[in-house]
Amino acid sequence: PPGGGPLAALDAGLRHLHAHPHGPGQGHGQGQPVPDSAAAGATAAAQVLVLSADLPFLDRDTVRALLDSPGGDGAVLRDADGRDQPLVAAYRAEPLRREIALLAAEHGSLAGLSLRAVTAELDLVPVTAAAPLVSFDCDTWDDLATARARIREHGTVLEQWITAAKTELGIDLAVDTKTLLDLARDAAHGVARPAAPLTTFLVGYAAARAEAAGADPAEAVAEACRKAADLALRWAAEAEAAAGPAEATGSG
Repeated sequence: PPGGGPLAALDAGLRHLHAHPHGPGQGHGQGQPVPDSAAAGATAAAQVLVLSADLPFLDRDTVRALLDSPGGDGAVLRDADGRDQPLVAAYRAEPLRREIALLAAEHGSLAGLSLRAVTAELDLVPVTAAAPLVSFDCDTWDDLATARARIREHGTVLEQWITAAKTELGIDLAVDTKTLLDLARDAAHGVARPAAPLTTFLVGYAAARAEAAGADPAEAVAEACRKAADLALRWAAEAEAAAGPAEATGSG
């Protein structure tokens, strides 16, 4: 689009930081213009962390390594093929603003310029991620399918499934996965295996009724889980107690 491109987007982000140094709703009031310098003046932070939004395997360790790197103008992620990724980097704010301003003055506009136009002028230290998938990005539908398959391999398929199911069902609820899985386990072991899915269904139904009556959704789920778990444990204890005399009678 007109005025677009990664470098123009980064400039817009820096301008936003200048206008709202403490977060949304802070800084310049409505109607107050943001300074016209290409890099939007000073930002509150000494570092600017630039992270592409299509990196499903980016982790905290990599981000921390970028931020802690002693590079002169910052640090940039180097992928498994040896290529630097300027959209995964931690830049020192002052030299980044300076180089963006120089490019804007030279070209008259930042529209359509590559981010590498500015990184070529910066002294950046490459940081290689410990995990090769960290730099994997999703540019196409095939990439997305590959990422989903990798996520399943990495054991996070349950979280992915819960998110997809909530979206499909049109609900927005923080799911206490551990509590529900513990309940399913107690029902399966203390009653019978088919009791696990049936019990969690009944818990969801009971929680929905409680919410309709004005209860907090998360609290309603927690209370229904507690009641059902207690019942499952009592059921198992009663079955064990009943089995004791029967076994004694049979052995006599």
